Amino acid sequence: MELCLISCNIRFDNPADGQNSWPHRREFLAQTLLKHAPSLIATQEGRIHQLNQLKSSLTNFDLVDQHRSWIGERMYPSIFLERNQFEFIASGDMWLSETPDIAGSHSFESAFPRLMTWTKIQVKGSGENLFIVNTHLDHVKPETRLGQVKVLAQEIKRIWDKQSSLIIMGDFNDSPSSKVREFLMDEFSFLQDAWSLFNSVEETSHHAFKGEIQNGSRIDWIMVDAKLSVESCLMDKSASNGLYPTDHYPIICKIRL
Repeated sequence: MELCLISCNIRFDNPADGQNSWPHRREFLAQTLLKHAPSLIATQEGRIHQLNQLKSSLTNFDLVDQHRSWIGERMYPSIFLERNQFEFIASGDMWLSETPDIAGSHSFESAFPRLMTWTKIQVKGSGENLFIVNTHLDHVKPETRLGQVKVLAQEIKRIWDKQSSLIIMGDFNDSPSSKVREFLMDEFSFLQDAWSLFNSVEETSHHAFKGEIQNGSRIDWIMVDAKLSVESCLMDKSASNGLYPTDHYPIICKIRL
């Protein structure tokens, strides 16, 4: 059984983006995601109104928010599930701070409160359980991101049942050669970077609505449990009349159970 996973920073609704602002691109974003026939979509940076609008365009998908008390000004990593492919089991949010249970909390000199969201799901017809983690780390200081990823690992180890296959996705705002990646791989050595399995040359995933950027880094990752077979991984670089669906290239990963 093959599943298609997408990780995509959808860019917060910022009127200063002009022609790239949310109302001008949200339908194009939905079309870009749906053309891959995804099973699961992990988004970052959306506020509640954006995520609800996106949900209305992703007609066969459910937004995993049963656990969430929304804070209007916060940006949330979120998970959308194709409802015919999964049975929902559980979900939650943990804030990447010294008090992860306190909504909106932040530590480590983070510019904004950051969090991880997770869900445990069963793939219909297989009996296979997946534990999906989606996150978005701070964009300013490397030491902040390292503090946040330590909380991320701590909370995964506390919640994950270790029987479900683990997949960690998101915008890490750091390169694969960073201390953040080194720490994550030390804690979960069985994870495989889906992109690096198929692409020997690194590329920039955040392009700021400009397309190809040569001197950036791949800050968007999909890390897949070695129990699962990764079939492919690519960046979707779609544009329409020079306009992009968001300021990050979506990462498209196909896995086989």
